[in-house]
Amino acid sequence: MFSHGRMIGLAAAGMSGLLLLTACGGNSQDTADESQETVEDPEEIDLAVVAWEEAIAVTAMWEVILEEKGYDVDVTEMEPAPTFQALENGDVDAYLDTWLPNTHGALWDDHGDDLEELAVWYDNAVLTLTVPGYMEGVDEIPDLLDHAGALGNRIVGIDPGAGLTRVTEEEAMPGYGLDERFDLITSSDAGMQAELGAAIAAQEPIVVTLWRPHPAYAQHDLRDLEDPRGLMGEPESLHAVGRSGFSEEYPVLSGWMENWRMSDEELSELAVFALEEYEDDPQAGARVWLGANPGFVQRTLGTAAEGLVF
Repeated sequence: MFSHGRMIGLAAAGMSGLLLLTACGGNSQDTADESQETVEDPEEIDLAVVAWEEAIAVTAMWEVILEEKGYDVDVTEMEPAPTFQALENGDVDAYLDTWLPNTHGALWDDHGDDLEELAVWYDNAVLTLTVPGYMEGVDEIPDLLDHAGALGNRIVGIDPGAGLTRVTEEEAMPGYGLDERFDLITSSDAGMQAELGAAIAAQEPIVVTLWRPHPAYAQHDLRDLEDPRGLMGEPESLHAVGRSGFSEEYPVLSGWMENWRMSDEELSELAVFALEEYEDDPQAGARVWLGANPGFVQRTLGTAAEGLVF
């Protein structure tokens, strides 16, 4: 199953079968519903996932959907840079959690000409420096300078290769003078969450690198620090991207991807089910969420949603 620090392994195979439904060679659901031509996608698909919370949740969701529709799904966990290289090489078919224009911007500049954008499914993603709600006198990033000693001169971060790490280290810290008083401690998302949870349990001060959407906001009372100079970047969009030729080879799935949109509430609830309620089995959590949200399934899959039971 999924691996995300506390999760072990990340390979999944679903039911195999052949997917046949009414669709046109184009990608839009309206066209698919109106055409009489029958097409089929390959029954096998390889997805990459980077071990970020929302990536694990939505990948588990699509894995469940695709298995129910007869695809044989294989999921491989990778770091961001190898993910984009694997897409360009055709070693994986799609990756569902590309942050643009900032977080994965450099990787997109390097590889995007050889990839396909399949969906923009969320448009309010932000990178943040965040403290517990009980910390007083820390409302903006520059306020951290007055609390460096209490914070142990540490900003607790995530993966060394993450875009959030780069933005924090190269933009926000020098821009606000934090690099003179703080060290950015990198580990993993799971490691950061463990330190955050321990500090909150003890009511101790801590500052972490975080992002929205993230289920930590459902677990704790947190305060995102205001960024008066905008050095953490503007809100970003989350994209699903595929290898070259994906939409031609997978016209049915490409049509579903074009219809894929998620609200803050939907994504937050999915993450809670996939990563908290069913911590050891994100697929099971995603299945429960899908069963409770038939409207999402209908608007995403269109007529292909008929008869699905999660």
